[in-house]
Amino acid sequence: MRFAALGSGSRGNALLVEHGDACLLVDCGFSLRNTLKRLQLLGRSAEDLTGILVTHEHSDHIKGVQALSLKYDVPVYMTHGTARHRSVSGLRRLQLVRGQHSYRLGDIEVRAVTVPHDAQEPCQYVFEAAGKRLGILTDLGHISPQVQQSYADCDILFVESNHDEQMLAGGAYPPSLKRRVSGKWGHLSNRQTRGFLQGLTLERLQNLVLGHISEQNNTPELVAEALRLPRLEQVQVSYAVQDEILHWIDIN
Repeated sequence: MRFAALGSGSRGNALLVEHGDACLLVDCGFSLRNTLKRLQLLGRSAEDLTGILVTHEHSDHIKGVQALSLKYDVPVYMTHGTARHRSVSGLRRLQLVRGQHSYRLGDIEVRAVTVPHDAQEPCQYVFEAAGKRLGILTDLGHISPQVQQSYADCDILFVESNHDEQMLAGGAYPPSLKRRVSGKWGHLSNRQTRGFLQGLTLERLQNLVLGHISEQNNTPELVAEALRLPRLEQVQVSYAVQDEILHWIDIN
């Protein structure tokens, strides 16, 4: 199994997971043209996709889903709540999924994990293939016991470290947006992500990718400092950013 990122941030998110006969796109928050360009940089095209998995209906995750699915006849998987959003009302190949349930897409077993976020029915995903586990976890305001348990024993983990609490508090966002981002249904801070990682079993972890890093309220340097943990010294750490792709990472 391997993983790549087309981009990650508040202006657009899309990730690729691949194993055997399955090539899955997680979210598509870019325009169709931009998505095709980024896929090409990773050696892939829309025709290679066997499915699009949507986490929730916010535009930075769903913007390009309808256009990509309709033009290239790609199945789309999302929860019932997400499917009620007007931006995906015309999908022809919609498959509904349920949180805390698993299903197979080709050679990959996919588990949808319910998360606390200010969307209709948001979920994130854990993938298993050939005895390896990949966890993708962004867009949540706190770590519930269910989330903590669902992401145990991953070989590769993509997790958001969205904001530095001091930068957010002193930044230019209006008070209402600051409360949303920092609230229990918003996004994880560097401190929260550190706590999440400290609570995980990390013996199997080979690669840690930090993403959804705010361009206004965080920096990769602050993320690195917050996550300076002895248990991560042997782990390969990468950063997924907004305007560059993150090339393929293989799970050995």
